[in-house]
Amino acid sequence: MVRMRQELDRERQERNSFQLECNRIQGYWEITRRELEERKAELRTRDREMEEAQERHQLEIKVYKQKVKHLLHEQQENLTELKAEGVLSLRKAQKDHWEQEEEMWKEKHSLNARLKEQELANEAAISKLCLKHEEEMSRLRSDFELQTKEMEAKYTRKMQALRDELDLRRKTEIHELEERKNTQISELIGNHEGAFGAIKNYYNDITAKNLTLINLLKEQVEELKKKQAVLEKEKADVLRENKGLAEPLQEAQEQVAELQKKLVNYYRDKEALVNSKAHLKIAQKELKDLQWEHEVLEQRFSQVQSERDDLYQNFTRAINEVQQKTGYKNLLLEHKLHSLLSLLEQKEVELSEVLAAADIDPSALSLVSHKLEDVLNSKNATIQDLQIQLARVCKAHNDMLQTFEAKLTAFGIPLDNLGFQPLSFPLPGQELGKGPAGLVSVPT
Repeated sequence: MVRMRQELDRERQERNSFQLECNRIQGYWEITRRELEERKAELRTRDREMEEAQERHQLEIKVYKQKVKHLLHEQQENLTELKAEGVLSLRKAQKDHWEQEEEMWKEKHSLNARLKEQELANEAAISKLCLKHEEEMSRLRSDFELQTKEMEAKYTRKMQALRDELDLRRKTEIHELEERKNTQISELIGNHEGAFGAIKNYYNDITAKNLTLINLLKEQVEELKKKQAVLEKEKADVLRENKGLAEPLQEAQEQVAELQKKLVNYYRDKEALVNSKAHLKIAQKELKDLQWEHEVLEQRFSQVQSERDDLYQNFTRAINEVQQKTGYKNLLLEHKLHSLLSLLEQKEVELSEVLAAADIDPSALSLVSHKLEDVLNSKNATIQDLQIQLARVCKAHNDMLQTFEAKLTAFGIPLDNLGFQPLSFPLPGQELGKGPAGLVSVPT
């Protein structure tokens, strides 16, 4: 009842505020109505002014139309006068043109007659000039023929004299050339005879020297033959000795070849030994490095294993704590939800009893029912928020559990030693989402 009174007081306050608002709006409406009447009066005055202006404008238009009619009439009269003047001037110009054309035809006929007379006179003059030209040509032709005959006779005489003179000159030059050639031939014969004597003496000396040289060479050949016989004997002895030394030489060559092969193999083995020693040193160094890395990795493995054990213990402890906290929180949320539902049912029963006992008018009843619906909607929203928070907690727990299972599988730890199961959503009609933690599926 106290709550109902509070709501009635609040309704009265709201009614008073609404009444004040209505009064304020009524005052605004009166002010705007007066302003509207003033604006309408101004519009009526403006309409009258516009009508008067339109009447004045119509009068001015009529005056201008009269003026335009007068101007058009004057223009028409001027056009008729100009057309008449143009026709008269055109006729006069045509008459003048015809007269000029007749005069030009007369001048043309007179010029044609003069031209014919001039052509006849020119033809007569041309015929006279042709006759004179033919007479001149015949006279000049006869003169040129006489001149050519005289010139031919003159130049034939000159050619004969020149031919005789050239024959005489040629004969004298030939005689001089024959004399010079005879003197040169005699000189050449004397020179050749002297040279032949000198060459003959030279070759006689050479033949004498060659004979003495041949005799000396014959003696040397006989001595060389004797020496060759001695050398052949020595050669036979040497060949016999070579035959005796051939077998030991072949054996020695075979031994040399074997020794060379052994020497090549020795150098190859020596290089291989050096390379293998170098590889052995590198391998020993790598082995030492690997042993050191192995020791370091063993230490790191033991350290990581101890860290893994610590993490496993901490994780199991954290999982147990989170499970306990989430279970406790879920129990609290469920208890709170049940208490709210029971309280809601109790309030609905009390409200129905109060409404049945109190005789309230329908408008107040509808207002109260609307208020009650708003309260119920807010409570339902609170319930949905609590359900979403519960689903988020369960989803975070399940995601953490899946991550932990993946890590255990990666480290090779069996999953049977967990000791707990994933949480399930407590409300029917909903299920946990497949996305990251914090996302919940919409109720179906």
